Amino acid sequence: MKKNQLATTLVHADRKLNSPQFGGVHEASNNSVLFDFEDVADLEAVFQGKKAGHVYSRSSSSSAASLQNILSELDGGIAATVFATGMAAISATFYSLLRAGDHIIVSQYLFGNTRSFFEQLTHFSIDVSYVDVSDASNVANAIKDNTKIVFCETIANPNTQVADLYKIGDYCVQHKLLFVLDNTMTPSVMFNAHSVKANLLTTSLTKYVAGHGNVLGGALIDLGNFDWRTYANIDEFYKGADSSMWGSIQIRKKGLRDMGATLAPHSAHLVSVGLETLSMRMQKTSENALTIAEFLSKNVYIRKVNYPGLLSHPQHALASQVFAGKAGYGGILSFELNPNVDMRGFLNKLNLILRATHLGDTRTLALPVASTIFYENGPERRAEMGISDTLIRLSVGIEDVGDLIDDIANALH
Repeated sequence: MKKNQLATTLVHADRKLNSPQFGGVHEASNNSVLFDFEDVADLEAVFQGKKAGHVYSRSSSSSAASLQNILSELDGGIAATVFATGMAAISATFYSLLRAGDHIIVSQYLFGNTRSFFEQLTHFSIDVSYVDVSDASNVANAIKDNTKIVFCETIANPNTQVADLYKIGDYCVQHKLLFVLDNTMTPSVMFNAHSVKANLLTTSLTKYVAGHGNVLGGALIDLGNFDWRTYANIDEFYKGADSSMWGSIQIRKKGLRDMGATLAPHSAHLVSVGLETLSMRMQKTSENALTIAEFLSKNVYIRKVNYPGLLSHPQHALASQVFAGKAGYGGILSFELNPNVDMRGFLNKLNLILRATHLGDTRTLALPVASTIFYENGPERRAEMGISDTLIRLSVGIEDVGDLIDDIANALH
């Protein structure tokens, strides 16, 4: 039988992959915290990982498992683990896989909270190097004998720098380093993580995947292409017969079970419902974002626009290779107003566009970056990341683009 196209797969994923009871098109939300076993031998076998099942919903549930099946399938992975938030997915992954004395290489353009987390890791004797990942040679030059992981985002938030993903992936393979990639900005409908040799994906399900600003969630997807036998930090207890699963098992046990950032069953259901429209939402938001970016780039009140879809973007050619396709270049752009335009006055005059944090929503959102999500980084680090005091981030939604441009134009006058 001919394989279904992506949009069709998304709409029917829960029904086809998980076969819900009674002909349901969605897996039912299982709100039970505990699970009864008629035979205690089965309880013991599930606890010891010898048999599939659920013993306590902090560790696993049918609701979480059904969403994990869908996410793993969409990204061509071998396993997925869902968490309460995207930050929980990142922190659980790194706390599970690193030891004191290890070194990691990360992007200097990381989102504010993610940067804050990596700075916290240094208090646990983890050496962190921040590099400009738009040039892979910076990654190569930062590699040390104790380097374990390279981490970056596909597209940086908010200045949209695109990581030199193909070459970074090659360096990681060459040096047997784990390549962990955050694809929150570029979900599976616009990006094939296997093509750049990424090993693990972290993502905020809250954003584009769920898409409607009504649920928090995060995920870790193991793409199945890393040899965990070469990774020194896997505990002996988690080295089962299938070595391809060692990393995922350790993250589930040490990161999810022990740290407890469990995705609620109803949240898993809402994410699954949001997934159905991911393809059409990403296409529409990307089309809108490109149109708005082109409008802003020609506007006399605008000093600078950052969007990978613009020919003027420093990594436009790379972005066209990595992300080209139906879903375009994504829905995030940022811009700076001319010095004679009052930034707060402009934002306050917006009528349709919301003044709010968050991104990947169906609604278009505007945010002053330096004074909010990057405020704790301080002026010196903001300068290093290219965050000016007047930078505005726009998360473009799925509204009629003419209405959005009218709203921006009216606020500029």
